[in-house]
Amino acid sequence: MGLSLDSYLSLVPHEIRKDKKHYIVEDKISGEFYEMPEVCIDAINLINQNEQLSVIEGFLKDKYPSEKIDLVDFAKQLLELELINEIDGIKVEINEKNKESLGFMWLSPLLGKFFFNKIALLIYSALFVSNIYLFISHPNLFPDYKDLFIFDYMMFNIPAWMLITFILVLAHEFGHVLAMRAQNLPTKLEIGHRLFLVVLETDMAAVWKLPSKERNVLYLAGLCFDTVILSLALICQLNFASGSGIFLNIMNVVVLDTFIRIVYQCCVYMKTDLYYIFENVSGCYNLMENAQQVLKKWFPFQKSYLRDDVIYESERKTVYTYSIIYFIGVILTVALYFTFYIPQLLFAIKKALPGFLEGAASFSFWDAVIFTMQIVIGLLLLLYSWRKKYLHN
Repeated sequence: MGLSLDSYLSLVPHEIRKDKKHYIVEDKISGEFYEMPEVCIDAINLINQNEQLSVIEGFLKDKYPSEKIDLVDFAKQLLELELINEIDGIKVEINEKNKESLGFMWLSPLLGKFFFNKIALLIYSALFVSNIYLFISHPNLFPDYKDLFIFDYMMFNIPAWMLITFILVLAHEFGHVLAMRAQNLPTKLEIGHRLFLVVLETDMAAVWKLPSKERNVLYLAGLCFDTVILSLALICQLNFASGSGIFLNIMNVVVLDTFIRIVYQCCVYMKTDLYYIFENVSGCYNLMENAQQVLKKWFPFQKSYLRDDVIYESERKTVYTYSIIYFIGVILTVALYFTFYIPQLLFAIKKALPGFLEGAASFSFWDAVIFTMQIVIGLLLLLYSWRKKYLHN
């Protein structure tokens, strides 16, 4: 069974949606989405009308005289994407595709719309501005790296921080989940990583079912919930500023953790929520990959495979702008490490390691041992997320 201009094709069930610059083709069997230009969509529509490839090629050459039209090559690409069901009436053997099982369908869309509507978005925006005002008017509210340490013993601080962080991350991701359900879309939560940080991630592939202008709210949903949490924590800090105790210490950790998470969203080289906003607004859906190649061209010690025809002319300016933001995000990450993470690590080592010099009967000794075990467990979780990611790729 071979492909030629004499061939007739039959495609798997699919749906085509107009996007900002191109079109999105959804494979209804696998749930995969593909971005294609108008010329490809015209070809698919003619294939669906049971036209011969030679006829389609002739039509497209007349309609797009400046384009390089090769229907056999295009058909081969469709075959690689497993979008072809039959060639000349002969069934194509397709690898069994298991559409990922998504959930949260038990959450009513009405609940999602309660948190994500025009009034709610205005409230989130007002809270974001008020948070900036509070940091400027009350510099003492700005987080410090020592805010992480609620207790004197490290073995208590790590579980407390992990529990608080897990709850805050869950709240962030639940914002995405509720925004997805507001659009009656399914989703799921999974474990991923950012650099060496283990994180929860919401599967948002189904957003491609929506028009471009409706996706931004779903991408910003986690930040909306972060903004609310940060506002509440800052208000608690103001009301209990003259006191001390576990509650105030926990609020300090909440502010520290949420602040860092919000700043991390600006590190768009890690495909954060703001990256997808930038990508969606610009209509350029390969920003990360193209920007990495642009940066390799800028730095002579990195080999670049970018050709001039890889980037659409209309997207070139956007890719170069994003490349600059990409580089700034790397600098911002380094600043976060030197401001928070490295000082926290050095402080923890300074507090815990002396315990190894004491005997096994000492509480400090077991504090150091358990603290070390906690770090090892965190690294194992990270290795698991890396393994899952690269095996999937």
